[in-house]
Amino acid sequence: MGVAGRSSRALSAAVPLALALLAAGCVGTSDSDAPAPGPSASSAPPAPSDGPPVARVCAKPAAGPAKAPAGAVTVDPSVVGDLAAKTRSSPAHTTFWLRPGKHRLDSDPYAQVVPKEGNRYLGAPGAVLDGGKTNRYAFGGTARDVTIGHLTVQGFAAPHDEGVVNHDSADGWVIEHATIQRNSGAGLMAGDRQQVRASCLRDNGQYGMNAYKGDGTINDLVVEGNEIVGNNTGDWERKRPGCGCTGGIKFWAVEGADIRGNWVHDNRGTGLWADTNNNDFLVEDNVIESNDGAALIYETSYNAVVRKNTIRRNNWVEGRANTEGGDNFPYATLYISESGGEPRIEARTDKIEIYGNVLEDNWSGITLWENADRFCNSPANTSSGDCTLLVEDIDRCARPAITKAPLYGDCRWKTQRVDVHDNRFVLDKTVVECTSNCDRMALLANYGTYPDWSPYQGERVAEAVTHRQHNRWHDNVYVGPWKFVAQDPSRVLDFGQWQGAPYRQDEGSTLRAREGG
Repeated sequence: MGVAGRSSRALSAAVPLALALLAAGCVGTSDSDAPAPGPSASSAPPAPSDGPPVARVCAKPAAGPAKAPAGAVTVDPSVVGDLAAKTRSSPAHTTFWLRPGKHRLDSDPYAQVVPKEGNRYLGAPGAVLDGGKTNRYAFGGTARDVTIGHLTVQGFAAPHDEGVVNHDSADGWVIEHATIQRNSGAGLMAGDRQQVRASCLRDNGQYGMNAYKGDGTINDLVVEGNEIVGNNTGDWERKRPGCGCTGGIKFWAVEGADIRGNWVHDNRGTGLWADTNNNDFLVEDNVIESNDGAALIYETSYNAVVRKNTIRRNNWVEGRANTEGGDNFPYATLYISESGGEPRIEARTDKIEIYGNVLEDNWSGITLWENADRFCNSPANTSSGDCTLLVEDIDRCARPAITKAPLYGDCRWKTQRVDVHDNRFVLDKTVVECTSNCDRMALLANYGTYPDWSPYQGERVAEAVTHRQHNRWHDNVYVGPWKFVAQDPSRVLDFGQWQGAPYRQDEGSTLRAREGG
């Protein structure tokens, strides 16, 4: 797994759910003998009555079937290992109904349920599968088209970078009305065609979900109507600085993802983080708030639409910490890092289009960043061993070939064709409690220096990302004391300078000091 995320910055400096379900907050089950959720599960204030629907699925779980469905195998919580044993002895396409109560696996750390193709696991009200902090994995194996619904899965001890549910990233799984909470590692892994709907991914040690498949790309992922809260309780970025190994959800090499109608809040670190050769993302109608880090990072990836999201009070912890450390980089709540539109890669769009969003009282706004020293074969590429989707043989990205077209362009991930329009940016510094560096919109790169054979040294990348790579802001509304950064961190502009030559950004946009001003 590549290392990514904030480390790139550090190196440069040295099918839809019904609206009724969303409004009602339908999801998984609760564990009556489990401790009450911590502040992370409920501390964010509710959306205003005229605001977007919020997927309150952790507090208001949807009840599972009170009786066993016709033909289902009943699983008894009083028999340790009953679920795994009955899975082994039953044919594929069996439905299992877990009675109310706490279900346990055998005491071996590697004891787990290994489904067969098409199996369904449904929990009665109050059904919990508990790992007792001993078992590593709840559901593993490679069987396709498994469904897990109305079940709480908790207390599993997956290692770092591994997951508890769908541990082996099997394809076609459906996770719906589930509560996956208080596990180590990732609560959930992902495979092709996976659907995660109306579920609560809460207080897991590393990720709520780690969408990573070691042997290739994940295709056609749906994440809809979930509450994703309080994850990264292990604070892994502090344990392994620059690891890029946390988030409410982390996406790696995902080809086609619909992420809609989720409530992503109070995660330690980033809310949603797409890292390394993701493509064709649609991020819409989410409420993303009160995450310690950025609401969304889209890094070394391609072609995305980010629209109609409500994004508020994010990045207060990490933004403040970096500023207090003396760093003048514009750490933003929506961070586009070495990512852009690429018409040669098939997707629903050939741009990164960011529109119709409301961003309110975050630590800064949007930063479009390109690290001049990060490209295929560079020792400064923190996604080690990876290359762009335009180059199959990473070894070709070397002198002399890299100095000329097409490799000069194709060997680096470029922040290009980003269109930021018709958004509303509101900032009240008294709410954010900052005096500086929380008020910036930015388009920039660093001065290229490394390695000595790099063809991107000096101002080449900074000039390109600022003036020649079709990155554009227009028709936005700004309320508050916004500033703008262009080309490098030291070039801080007022609104008139940002709109004027040579930058000519934000045509048709307005700026006012306060609401109603």
